[in-house]
Amino acid sequence: MQTYGALHLLLTFLIALVWLVNGFVCKVLGLVPRHEEIVARILGETYADRLTLAIGASEIFMAIWILTRIRSGWNASTQIVVVLVMNTLELFLAPDLLLFGRMNFALALGFVSIVYFNEFVLSEKLD
Repeated sequence: MQTYGALHLLLTFLIALVWLVNGFVCKVLGLVPRHEEIVARILGETYADRLTLAIGASEIFMAIWILTRIRSGWNASTQIVVVLVMNTLELFLAPDLLLFGRMNFALALGFVSIVYFNEFVLSEKLD
């Protein structure tokens, strides 16, 4: 049981870190301009800079929500839906701007699988 708890905690921090880095480093600080280019391609160039900041702030909020463990099932479900929708849009509308091209979708599936496993498998073992 202790091993499950340690793995659950580690995965929770790593998942939150993914959201924090993507939100703060890539979007809010603008250190990965490709993110704003993707937003511009999908949502239009007019407000791409502001929308990228808003998306980044939302990702930072997601990281905080993950760490609080408040309504963690809702949180995990939200993460899964957001990641799948976002990556589906990117796959069809901006594949040339993705770091790993069309393989990004496979990575997204891996990420949401980890989120699912952490919340709905590991978490259940701890109850």
